[in-house]
Amino acid sequence: MADFNYPAAFDVIVIGGGHAGCEAALASARLGASTLLLTQDLDTLAQMSCNPSIGGVGKGQLVREVDALGGQMGRAADASALSSQTLNTSKGAAVRSPRAQCDKKMYQAAMKLAVERAPGLLAVQDEAAEILTRAGRACGVRTARGTRYAAGAVVVTAGTFMRGLIHIGLDTFRGGRYNHPPSDLLSKSLRGLGFRLGRLKTGTPMRLLARGIDFTRCERQAPNSPPVPFSHFTGKITNPQLPCWITRTSARTAEVIRGALHNSPLYSGKINSTGPRYCPSIEDKVVKFPHHGAHHLFLEPEGFNTDEYYVNGLSTSLPEATQLEIVRSVPGLEKAEIVRAGYAIEYDYSDPAQLDYTLQTRVLPGLFMAGQVNGTTGYEEAAAQGLIAGANAALLAQGKELIVLRRDEAYIGVMIDDLVSKGVDEPYRMFTSRAEYRLLLRADNADLRLAPRALALGLLPKNLEKSFTAYRAAVDALLAGKKPKALPRGPWKLAAARFTAATEKTYAMYIERSRKEAERLKKFEHLRIPEDFDYAAARALPNEARHKLQRHRPGTLAQAGRVPGVTPADVQLLWVLLEKRRRGTV
Repeated sequence: MADFNYPAAFDVIVIGGGHAGCEAALASARLGASTLLLTQDLDTLAQMSCNPSIGGVGKGQLVREVDALGGQMGRAADASALSSQTLNTSKGAAVRSPRAQCDKKMYQAAMKLAVERAPGLLAVQDEAAEILTRAGRACGVRTARGTRYAAGAVVVTAGTFMRGLIHIGLDTFRGGRYNHPPSDLLSKSLRGLGFRLGRLKTGTPMRLLARGIDFTRCERQAPNSPPVPFSHFTGKITNPQLPCWITRTSARTAEVIRGALHNSPLYSGKINSTGPRYCPSIEDKVVKFPHHGAHHLFLEPEGFNTDEYYVNGLSTSLPEATQLEIVRSVPGLEKAEIVRAGYAIEYDYSDPAQLDYTLQTRVLPGLFMAGQVNGTTGYEEAAAQGLIAGANAALLAQGKELIVLRRDEAYIGVMIDDLVSKGVDEPYRMFTSRAEYRLLLRADNADLRLAPRALALGLLPKNLEKSFTAYRAAVDALLAGKKPKALPRGPWKLAAARFTAATEKTYAMYIERSRKEAERLKKFEHLRIPEDFDYAAARALPNEARHKLQRHRPGTLAQAGRVPGVTPADVQLLWVLLEKRRRGTV
């Protein structure tokens, strides 16, 4: 990378080397923008800090969409998959979701190599300390070492590092994750620029050694055979596949937890921030669901070359000695050994209602945010935001039109719309139930929905266009009852075309109904609300609606209708006011 000099000017700077940061930097570089990725530790690029798995219900669809847009997550997951599943196969096509347990070191290595080999992308080990501004715009970054980098756009993907605080029992220490320092300076910089920062909490279970687990007392969970890849660009997964194991908590488990709540940071008042409701700690499960006699636990291998197991379902921040007592109350784990204690972490996030639908901030043009800094949780949600933020940062730096995905186009569009129009009061996780058009947004048709956009932008290389066009024609032929032509060499296969066409035929009536509903609502998506619209003066609107709309500043009537507290009647009144303004009668 001899063409980079220090101090340097880049088109785009990405802060943070997690799942959002890697996808942001790679997307920016693919679009031809000179890109700098700043991270505290190059050896932890794309580290799987919690569960070493990719995908799941709703999340798997996000990974397929990231892949269809040229992202790296699906390819890295396929390269490291050790136990692959397709969830909800007994249910409808809309909720079938891929998931894979991964070798966390292999995943990390695959992503790090992709970053290192990407033309126009330089990853540097340093800590971002300050967002630099000029004429009311982001113009670069100052690092903790005092180096100043200029940029046309900046993307913040700080994860859980901003003023990160770790809890184990009543002991508290600073960290962005265990054994890694927090990022306090960046948080201070954002607050000084006028961003509304809040606090959220997440956590992780302990890790156990295999030698202390009695697998004969656990239920075997076999992987799919053959494993189904995430990526359209993976021919097949060649790694050997390993089983996971299921056990359950006992009455003794609940007894131990109830007796230790006075030492829990969650129940002693040390933690006041909100955690993910859908992924509660074992303390919350016991306290809030006392009628459940037992809770499922999943023992999942962390890699091919390690004997560590992740205990899915046993997230906790109780003292270490209590954690061991809890583990040994579980059938099959009576002799288990903890090698990494579970912990909770609190961190700063920035209110996503201060973003627009490109993930550019409204507070400071030229600054984008993606991942947990926006109040989300999960690798997949982070990667999806990172790709959009990185691509849009590159497009902004190049003076081109930015991209926005609609709710009927992608789960990514659903997530971003939810974040921007509703904000968050707890860590946001994607579920299929969040998407009103989920039958249109299936895992199997992510490429048909999004690859044309990726090819047009340059996120996918142009040499794939012929292969994709032939694939789409094959699906259309099958839907019409005709014999498709043989596909040329490329990532798209006839088996996938047949599966997608068969699914479309099976659910044809419901798919058509969803498409008509989406088309009907598109007119509201195109009815834009002027940025200078004065809600305070819109006295026809109820007070609550005016305050909510003033805070969230939706871009269209459809987005206004998704703001919490805004009713359909409010939207109708707003439409009347906009029409009067357009005609000059107000």
